[in-house]
Amino acid sequence: MAETEQQSGSTPEEETPEVTASITFMVPKKEISMVPDMGKWKRSQAYADYIGFILSLNEGVKGKKLTCEYKVSKTVENLLDLLEILDRWINETPPVDQPSRFGNKAFRTWYAKLDQEADALVSAVLPADRTAAAPEIAVYLKESVGNPTRIDYGTGHEAAFAAFLCCLCKVGALKVDDQLAIVFKVFNRYISVMRKLQRTYRMEPAGSQGVWGLDDFQFLPFIWGSSQFIDHPTLEPRHFIDERVVNEHHQDYMFLDCIKFINEMKTGPFAEHSNQLWNISAVPSWSKVNQGLIRMYKAECLEKFPVIQHFKFGSLLSIQPVKP
Repeated sequence: MAETEQQSGSTPEEETPEVTASITFMVPKKEISMVPDMGKWKRSQAYADYIGFILSLNEGVKGKKLTCEYKVSKTVENLLDLLEILDRWINETPPVDQPSRFGNKAFRTWYAKLDQEADALVSAVLPADRTAAAPEIAVYLKESVGNPTRIDYGTGHEAAFAAFLCCLCKVGALKVDDQLAIVFKVFNRYISVMRKLQRTYRMEPAGSQGVWGLDDFQFLPFIWGSSQFIDHPTLEPRHFIDERVVNEHHQDYMFLDCIKFINEMKTGPFAEHSNQLWNISAVPSWSKVNQGLIRMYKAECLEKFPVIQHFKFGSLLSIQPVKP
């Protein structure tokens, strides 16, 4: 990916300008129903806003540890409370006995609770003068936890959570100086709740490419996690396959935390169960890893019809083409 493109993501406010008070919010709906519609998505304001948001956060976390000092705003605290509620509901909804090992049907009970409460949960996060946006933004929250019919979870669900956060920036609930907290606090907590869902209800990976995919469930923490390592004085990409390094540094780096989770969940040689990541460990620098992962994310997630056909568009993430 060209250096200039990476520089374009500077701040959430530049990439996702706040909407004016006069906007009419709407419940987002699917717009990409056939492969030829993909051009419409790539030309849309939603695509520009989404990728701008991802890249601005990528720039914001560059060279920073999870444990560094940063501001935690009221909105961020409210989002952590929301994720805590979702976590508590998992404890209150134990898996049921069923013949099939995967896709425990108790997930549907858990999801029904979210479906019912989502608007109220999102209203509690928004500033009082923006609660009209709750039904629109809540759709992305509901889309971010997996599919209740198939009981699966994948990068499209992860993208819905990033879209949820992007919408919160667009209505002014999250600000430019929330950048580090968005990734290190909110997104990190989201990942931990998703891992708990995946483990508790034995969720299937959605559209997994097996050993040829980067990871069964996530992608964004690898992008932002590799950015955290840029210009690190000692740790190079070759080090992340060393279990000692992972155990020592996973509290500081998202990338290593993802590797730790893979090591806990999978057995056998790393090169066999996570071939793509094994290949990445041979890349000479973290900035090259970071650029390569952004390219891969666009190609494998954002430009794949099976992922994007489920994406929903409203007033905040609009299907309308980018204005010239």
